[in-house]
Parts: sequence; structure tokens; C-alpha cells
Amino acid sequence: MSTAVVVGSGPNGLAAAIVLARAGHEVTVLEASDEIGGGVRSGTLGGVVVDHCSAIHPMAVGSAFLAGLGLERHGLRWRWPEIDCAHPLDNGEAGLLYRSVEQTAAGLGADGRRWRALFGGPAARFDTLADDIMGPLVRIPAHPLMLARFGLPTVLPAAVLARVFKTPAARALFGGVAAHTFRPLHYPMTSAIGLGILTAGHRHGWAVAEGGSQAITDALASALAELGGKVQTGVRITTAAQLPPSDITMFDLTPTAVAGILGARLPRLAAHAYRRFRYGPGAFKVDFAVRGPVPWTNPEVGRAGTVHLAGDFDEIAATERDIHAGRMPRRPFVLVGQQYLADPGRSAGKINPIYAYAHVPHGYTGDATDAIIAQFERFAPGFADRVVESAVRSTTEMSVYNPNYVGGDICTGAKDIRQLVFGPRPTLAPYDVGIPGMYICSGATPPGPGAHGMCGANAAVRALEYLRHR
Repeated sequence: MSTAVVVGSGPNGLAAAIVLARAGHEVTVLEASDEIGGGVRSGTLGGVVVDHCSAIHPMAVGSAFLAGLGLERHGLRWRWPEIDCAHPLDNGEAGLLYRSVEQTAAGLGADGRRWRALFGGPAARFDTLADDIMGPLVRIPAHPLMLARFGLPTVLPAAVLARVFKTPAARALFGGVAAHTFRPLHYPMTSAIGLGILTAGHRHGWAVAEGGSQAITDALASALAELGGKVQTGVRITTAAQLPPSDITMFDLTPTAVAGILGARLPRLAAHAYRRFRYGPGAFKVDFAVRGPVPWTNPEVGRAGTVHLAGDFDEIAATERDIHAGRMPRRPFVLVGQQYLADPGRSAGKINPIYAYAHVPHGYTGDATDAIIAQFERFAPGFADRVVESAVRSTTEMSVYNPNYVGGDICTGAKDIRQLVFGPRPTLAPYDVGIPGMYICSGATPPGPGAHGMCGANAAVRALEYLRHR
């Protein structure tokens, strides 16, 4: 029996550990914090359940890896809101995203036909497409023609693809999801993540985990324990000398952290790439405990699990340019989570949890709380009067909560063309660190951030190939 050590217990670290343990290897996960889960943890505020970071899971609910684990046996239950996402505008209109392509298209008026043409086919084939898009992008695809049909629009800047739509609601709805990339929307390939999220959502919905995102972590940990895997918390690895002897070592860490641990052991080119790895803008998070529902001007927004507070497409594009340039916008892009609509057990009586974070410059040291509340007041006048309690997590606090979130970057690295396509370094083997038996499996690697576990699962498959051929 071979041995494996996984450094970091985020969803990717746990996923890698499970793949290795299922193959019969002895696995130990080492976590620096006293709690496992990385960005997939939950807590309480004023008696209600709040997610600390990862909250809405269109990619995780459709993850072939998670689905294949039977995590319902370990307590994981998915729940869906009536409306996946809403994007209100200042005139009272709102773009509404439903799981159904047809229902979404029906609400977009003149743009319904265009929305249906862009997402209908790919959404119907998403489970097949996922074989290619949820792994390294630079490889021979299993379904080349299908991938080409899906992939051609992804190379476009979101600002170009948005011109397909003529109505402000459709343009803003698409732009708000494209902004999840934390990149200026006139850059090439900024359509990629938005198209991926929208297509996955139309297939599987924007689900939440019942009881909080922590349930995903707890289910993965339970599945690992069932396979005999072990988890040790409070173990911080900072040097290679601290790594236990093992046949396989997996790092659910940032490339810069891996470079710091391995030091001179890293090959020169890998060390250069890892130390120069680029990070993107940050997230400034505020959780609210609110009495009653949010008083949205458009009542349909009150049925949506996710809400984007960002104005029209031009405003979204301007704010994303600002944060990328290091300027804090007066009206930042704010992502709101109303998870309790799908999962009422998170509330306490009439007190409901409201999740929110603003896109801010990397390492932003100011306080974005007032700007976030102002965005609520813009689309839900009277919101501030309903707040019972709030909790703030700045970009600095975000990076303390999870060291992978450098400067508050919850995407684990800037998703520019090079890093989106290749991951930490230009190579056909993005999980290899250049030392036999050692791999990186964090959200810095393909297919990128999220609670889907695919970075870890893909890296572990690579490790198993090494064990078979050594």
C-alpha cells in the first residue's frame, strides 16, 4: 500500500484524498486551521446560518465527481430557489435567471430567442461537455465538435458577446454572471466563466447545500473517513522538512505557498512560474441578519437565491475596470445570497441571513460596508432599517480565514488567459509541480475555483498514473 499526504482540506484537498483512498492508498490530510473546509465553511450570526465564502453551487451540484460519491448517504442535501439569479435595474426591471432555458428566455422579451440559441443546446449537453471543460483545457478533447461549438463564444470578451443581446435586462443578466471572473469585461476570454456557470446552472440549477455549505465539507470528510482516510487539524506546513515521508504529496495551496514550502527543491522553471503567479481583485464580505425579507423594489427579486447589485452592463464593465486598476468604485458590484429561500432552516423565526460581498481592489484596506449597504438601498429602499446584526470580513481577514485567498482573491488567482488555460504555469501537466510524486490541486489549477472538487480529483488521477508507472 502506498502512502499519500494532502496538505490543505478545502474541497479539492478532500477530493484528492478520496480519490487516492478509493484506490486503496493510505491517506492523511494535514490542515493548518483548527477547522477543515477551506472556503466551504459555515457559521452563525444572530442565530441564523451564514456561509463564510462559497455559497451558491451551480458547478458543484453538477459535478460528476461529487455525484459519484453518493454524498447523500453522508448528509448532503441540495436545495433550489424558485429563481436562480436576479439582476435588478434602476428602472424597476430585472433580468431573471431560471434553471429552465425556456422560462428564462420567455422573460427576456426580444432577447428570448438569442438566449435560447446561446444556451439551449449546450445546457442540454452539459453533462457530456463537462468531460472536457472540467479538466485541463490543453489536451485532446473527448468530444471535439461539441466542445468547439461551446468553446467558440468563450474566447470573446464579455463586452463583445453581450452585444448579442439588445435589451438592458438581458445584457445586465449576462454581464453580472460574466463578472464572476473578477476581470475587466473587455478582456479576451472573459465570457468563458460566465458561459460555464450559466450553462451548468441551466442544466443543474444554482443549488445551495441544506444547512449551509459546511454540509459539503462534512459529507466529503465523512466519505473520506469511511474509506479509512485520516485528517489532522492544526498542522501548518511551511517547509519541506515538515512533510511526512510519503509516496504522493498533494498541495491544496496557492502556487506561491507551494514555492515557499518546497524552496530550492522546485525545478527552476516551476519555481519561477509559481513565485510570479498573479492574483486578482478581492472580495469584501458582509453578512447580515435581517428582520423579514429584503424590501426589493421589484418583488420578483425576492424570489431569487442570488442577486447581483450592479446596474446595467456599462456600469458593471466600469466597476470591473476600476477594481482591476486598483480603484475602489463608488458603486461596487455586490453579489447577494438569499440562501434561506431555498433552505428555510437557516433562518431563526423572522430573522433571515443575507450574504453579500463586493468586488474590491486586490488587498483593499478600506471599509466597503457603507458602499454595500448603499447598493442594497438603491434596489431595496429601507433595507438598512431591517438589519438586526452584521459581520464584516475584509480582504485581509479573508486571507487570514483562508490563506489561499491572497489579498482577498477568492478565485485563487487572476483568471487571465494564461492562468485560465494553463493554471499555475505553462505546461500540459498543470497539476505536476516538477518533482516526482508531488502535485498541486487547489483552485489555481483547472478547472478553477468552486466546491466541485474537480481540481483535486483530476490531480489525484494524475498521481495514480504516476504510481502505476513508477
